[in-house]
Amino acid sequence: MVQRLSRLLPKGFACARSSPALSGDFAGVALDGSERQYSWQHARAAAAALVTAGLGSLLVLRPQTSECEEAKLASAGQTQRKQPALPIYHAEDVANHNNKEQGVWVTYKDGVYDVTDFLEMHPGGASRLMLAAGGAIDPFWAMYQQHQNDEIRSLLEGYRIGSLAGGQDMSQQVADPYSHEPQRHPALIVRSQKPFNAETPAALLIGKLYTPNDLFYVRNHLPVPAVDLAAYALRIEGEGLRTIELSLKDLQTMFKRHTISATLQCAGNRRIDMSDLKDIKGTTWAAGAIGNAEWSGVTLKDVLEYAGLDESSETDAEHVQFEGLDSDMEGVCYGASILIEKAINKGADVLLAFEMNGRPLSKDHGYPVRVIAPGIVGARNVKWLSRIIISKEESQSHWQQHDYKSFSPNTDYDTVDWDSAPAIQEPNVTSAICSPNNHEAVTTSEGMIPVKGFAYSGGGHSIVRVDVSADGGKTWTVADLRSVPAKRSRAWSWSLWEAEVPAPAAQRDIEIICKATDNAYNTQPDSVAGVWNLRGVLNNAWHRVKVQVTDQ
Repeated sequence: MVQRLSRLLPKGFACARSSPALSGDFAGVALDGSERQYSWQHARAAAAALVTAGLGSLLVLRPQTSECEEAKLASAGQTQRKQPALPIYHAEDVANHNNKEQGVWVTYKDGVYDVTDFLEMHPGGASRLMLAAGGAIDPFWAMYQQHQNDEIRSLLEGYRIGSLAGGQDMSQQVADPYSHEPQRHPALIVRSQKPFNAETPAALLIGKLYTPNDLFYVRNHLPVPAVDLAAYALRIEGEGLRTIELSLKDLQTMFKRHTISATLQCAGNRRIDMSDLKDIKGTTWAAGAIGNAEWSGVTLKDVLEYAGLDESSETDAEHVQFEGLDSDMEGVCYGASILIEKAINKGADVLLAFEMNGRPLSKDHGYPVRVIAPGIVGARNVKWLSRIIISKEESQSHWQQHDYKSFSPNTDYDTVDWDSAPAIQEPNVTSAICSPNNHEAVTTSEGMIPVKGFAYSGGGHSIVRVDVSADGGKTWTVADLRSVPAKRSRAWSWSLWEAEVPAPAAQRDIEIICKATDNAYNTQPDSVAGVWNLRGVLNNAWHRVKVQVTDQ
């Protein structure tokens, strides 16, 4: 661990020693020879700072002087050595440091930073960080605003080497790319504003089999694009196809309309339970990043057949790539892909959807056209669809290659090999308790606690059973299920469930747990520890809710 921390220190610092128990303080040595004290908490915070999106995810251990040390210095009439003034650099100096050989410098506001040593540690890949090489990261941070917090700004300062002559370059300031976002329902639980991410309150998930449009969870990776419907054209191209472009009206009038019921769920749903075990960087979803809707549109299969590809076509293509209209300041758009077998299979029901619960798609949910790949994780259901590409390769986007993958609990950002794991497609079986809420006071009726929730499995698997317990799994109650009727292997929607669970006698503090089983007899594991991963995805451990019984 000491060697690992040493590699992560900014230039001029080295880890000298560490407590064998990895607790308390460890010493650091600055270039001027002065010793500093670092707390293990700072080390943990630094290691956890390897966030997974955008530019500027910087890592540094910050020096800390203890109150005891300061008191000793004061009693001896000493003061800490004053740090020398930082050098002044001109924009031309920074611009000349735009490669690994010369060093990679960036500016933020009036500061100059050498981030060369961080290139290979950047979770988005060195190429993403190199976009800002020799210039300002301000425009990128305007787009990826998860970096706009005190922790990240503080960490960035560890890489500061000087100040920018004349102060901040105002020409690098950009208009807020999120200034034209749509209005949202106030009941949504907002997890981040820019980009906007919000989940449905648990109690509102279980009211109906179909989640109301304005209460459906929102997962955006970039600003919501402004779409000119008159100019909108969906481009379809690639292996074995004739290139075509279709307007929304073309889609609505040239192909047969289809409607399916399907659940969408973010791969990070229930990430918060993993965060309770070990620090994770990512949107802190509880259980509400899921929803069920009726989607209407045309099948991807029909559109591809129109362009010249069907199940009988001879092609080496293996993937169908999707690109959205949402993009960053460099024009990099959100992208994802699914296997071609899913796209051209009539029974897979993949839609190019333009309606949700009988209404045109809203801006947040992909207006005018989005992909609905039922039984596939939400990240592949690309919104604001602009381009479909039939390819031998899967999408090369960041979100397909360096995100939405799961690894061993022992894998961290120092050791992760993104190429070693496949991109998530079909999500695993899961369930959650939506009522009562965690830490809620409940009143029993004849010794029974009413419990409600949802269950879902990807790949078209139906839920066959949900078991609920209030005594740590010693006894189980089988819940009553409410589901959307579906054909075999095409159960794209969740099931809602409810149960009356006996409360342990004379016990006030109770933990209620649930687990689901699908028709392939996949079931949930009991512990988060076994499924924990650095991205906090696919958490399907037993869901647990603690309540206080007020009247038995």
